[in-house]
Amino acid sequence: QVQLVESGGGLVQAGGSLRLSCAASGRTFSSNVMGWFRQAPGKQREFVAAISWNGGSTYYADSVKGRFTISRDNAKNTVYLQMNSLKPEDTAVYYCAAATFYRDYAQQEYEYNYWGQGTQVTISS
Repeated sequence: QVQLVESGGGLVQAGGSLRLSCAASGRTFSSNVMGWFRQAPGKQREFVAAISWNGGSTYYADSVKGRFTISRDNAKNTVYLQMNSLKPEDTAVYYCAAATFYRDYAQQEYEYNYWGQGTQVTISS
């Protein structure tokens, strides 16, 4: 059974940091794009960041550029999202996703075919 399991969410004050992890099991995702999305209450799910199969290229939403960093450890089948300088508007459920048909770039939800269950991130002002 293929699973993506996120961890590391929580409640922090504005300006703080969190590091999300996404551990994959059931198959390897070392040959495809991995990404993070988020969904705030009452809003549609939105793209946050993506990383190419070998970590050589990364992509970010404008709203998180310069504050968030996506990385991966293919030996551990794990993807990370380091979030710094957090703002109340970053409050959302964060989802890890795998786009197994893409190696270098994927940003649209429909390009991702495996999803985690999500982890809550809450930023207090």
